[in-house]
Amino acid sequence: MIEINNLVKRYGDKKAVKGISFTVNDGEVLGFLGPNGAGKTTTMNIITGYLSSTSGTVKVNGHDILEEPELAKKEIGYLPENPPLYNDMTVKDYLNFICDLKGVAKEKRKSQLESIVAMVKISDVYYRLIGNLSKGYKQRVGIAQALVGNPSILILDEPTVGLDPSQIIEIRRLIKALSKNHSVIISSHILSEIQEIADRVVIINRGKIAAIDTITDLSKRLSGQSKVLLTFIGPVNDAVAKIRTVKGVSSAISRVANNKFSQMEITIPANDTAETRIAIFNLMAREGWPILELRSLDPSLEEIFLNITSGKGGVKS
Repeated sequence: MIEINNLVKRYGDKKAVKGISFTVNDGEVLGFLGPNGAGKTTTMNIITGYLSSTSGTVKVNGHDILEEPELAKKEIGYLPENPPLYNDMTVKDYLNFICDLKGVAKEKRKSQLESIVAMVKISDVYYRLIGNLSKGYKQRVGIAQALVGNPSILILDEPTVGLDPSQIIEIRRLIKALSKNHSVIISSHILSEIQEIADRVVIINRGKIAAIDTITDLSKRLSGQSKVLLTFIGPVNDAVAKIRTVKGVSSAISRVANNKFSQMEITIPANDTAETRIAIFNLMAREGWPILELRSLDPSLEEIFLNITSGKGGVKS
């Protein structure tokens, strides 16, 4: 677990970070977001011990990053935006070099590297020069070096930048797999990626916390309601009238569709659980109106981010 309490960083008269506090729980994937200049990179550098804070504390599994830097840093694996790779080294030599830097015992090194190489799927390039690898493989080697020493926390800065769609999917799956045994902080400008893998997000703006919550709850709290789009085969007017009688439905409005299917937009309270959606499904089944699609129209993470950082809104947990 990481505990960040009232973190402040000054550069001369300028405050880059202004009293930030949040926690990263065990086994959690936390999306750490903010526009350029918000203080995101500064905060990550303080968490990893690369920078010292002006005031406030960072504790990594109970170890203060300033008072017990060696113990705290042993718990952290860090992948910066530009992985610290040496192009003239083979993957094998590079990872053994990282083992030396992190003080991995010789008797544990072989089994640990075998496990890491298998996990990040780089065994087929293990003896190749890093300089000859694709961008995707270099990112995997960067993640591998972060895993050396078996840290409990991984901090990944823009792990999918510059990758093609298939490589992004692979890295996304890898991060989700890693979260089973590690806490993960991931920072990225590709908000769709954060939406796919993060359990919770922290959004900072102008050096302050603007929002902390799950994406679902942020969306509901910002909009004040939840909307779904129902696409089905059946008479739209009859369906709208019946859907409006379902407990929990605030409104049901027909939408333009074609002669093959009908659509309606349904609004339910933001704090609604699954019961209303189940009731809608059961009603459609009883009436014999096949559901083709039932999907959320709630704001995406990108819309939430723009709303909060533009000054239109701001939601803290």
